[in-house]
Amino acid sequence: MGKPTGFMEFQRQLPADRSPLERIDDWHEFHDHLSVDTLREQGGRCMDCGIPFCHTGTLISGMASGCPLNNLIPEWNDLVYRGLWQEALERLHKTNNFPEFTGRVCPAPCEGSCVLGITNPPVTIKNIECSIVDRGFAEGWVMAEPPEKRSGKKVAVIGSGPAGLACAAQLNRAGHWVTVYERADRIGGLLMYGIPNMKLDKSLVQRRVDQLAEEGVRFVTNTAVGTDVSASRLREEFDALVLCCGATKPRNFPIEGRDLEGIHFAMEFLHANTKSLLDSEHADGAYISATDKHVIVIGGGDTGTDCVGTSMRHKCKSLTQFEILPRPPDERQTDNPWPEWPRIFRVDYGQEEAQARFGADPRVFLIQTEKFVGNENGRVKELHTVEVEWTKNENGAFIPKNIPGTEKVWPADLVLLAMGFLGPEDPILEELGVERDGRSNVSAEYGTYATSVEGVFAAGDARRGQSLVVWALHEGRSAARECDRYLMGRTDLP
Repeated sequence: MGKPTGFMEFQRQLPADRSPLERIDDWHEFHDHLSVDTLREQGGRCMDCGIPFCHTGTLISGMASGCPLNNLIPEWNDLVYRGLWQEALERLHKTNNFPEFTGRVCPAPCEGSCVLGITNPPVTIKNIECSIVDRGFAEGWVMAEPPEKRSGKKVAVIGSGPAGLACAAQLNRAGHWVTVYERADRIGGLLMYGIPNMKLDKSLVQRRVDQLAEEGVRFVTNTAVGTDVSASRLREEFDALVLCCGATKPRNFPIEGRDLEGIHFAMEFLHANTKSLLDSEHADGAYISATDKHVIVIGGGDTGTDCVGTSMRHKCKSLTQFEILPRPPDERQTDNPWPEWPRIFRVDYGQEEAQARFGADPRVFLIQTEKFVGNENGRVKELHTVEVEWTKNENGAFIPKNIPGTEKVWPADLVLLAMGFLGPEDPILEELGVERDGRSNVSAEYGTYATSVEGVFAAGDARRGQSLVVWALHEGRSAARECDRYLMGRTDLP
């Protein structure tokens, strides 16, 4: 590497975010970049470890270890250290179509498996990645690159989330005519409407959509395949279909009082908020407001955090986030060794903001909601909860057990259910007649991505279930490769 002793000379640094109390007054991104000189030092911390686990992209204990895209991390760290930023961007784009997305929203499993991280803070991989591509756009190095020739083959990609966009980009690169169908009014899927603007500015998503359109990809919005246009018709018109429709069926919470007003799925809340922000900067009022409300978020994942951050910007009266699982430990435990993803306690942006505003972390662990209670107008007014402990049942499986005497009533004007997703929605899959796996996802073997229907492929959350954006990009690229092989008998796609 450019600086063999860099990991001993330089300490890990991250850019300072805007203060929580400042940033909850707007919807702008709050992350910044380090200076070029500091980024050079951070790239120099990459230690020429011999076997760079950071880009292995394997699953260990059910979670990603290393980058699922197999990003060539040591190479572009070295190039940044040597000041070769354009070459670093080229190396980054070899494996990742949209590093500005992963550089903002990925939890960085690469850093969790960094060899330096065994004994020291890991290399700042995610921030360097984001800095490379942001500089690339600022310098004008990222330009549309239409294919030199066309194959004459036509492919329909269903869904414009990260898997769909990556798949479309790669298939277009191979010379096929690609049409992307999206049921929403804007392209981007989860990237556009599932992730709030302060976490991923929508101008960045639109910038890539515009680039793909300039390269020849056709986008069709406000069109739900299986409803507005039949999947059968698409099979007749196109040489292949790729299902990238996501796992958008939310997990419900069917307890007493669930039908009260004021209880919403997280994606209802997030989607409407971002659409109203983009359409009118919230002037149209076409969103679910948390203003002056006691808000309770049920669910402790990324989507729950985004509900917290959005509610803070609405100026909620109070905010509490329920998690049925125990609080993670502050450091790795012996049953969670490197290079596994470290299952440790983290404070994300939403919790940081709530803590700054209300004086305490909003999360309550080991708690179960028993029922919702409403007022005379049929609107939720409170939640009844009980604390739980995890014990093994007769089959040896861990289950939550209520702790008597820990019952509590919480005021609640708005409840947001962020409890995950149960798989893709039914219409298009039923019409195509594709087989499903035991979790209701599209059955398509990893590596081939072919469904039970000839010429139909599947990738991303629709195939693997709810997962990370980086896995969706990996699967979209990989499914494009296999679709290209199906169409042409061979493929040059990576």
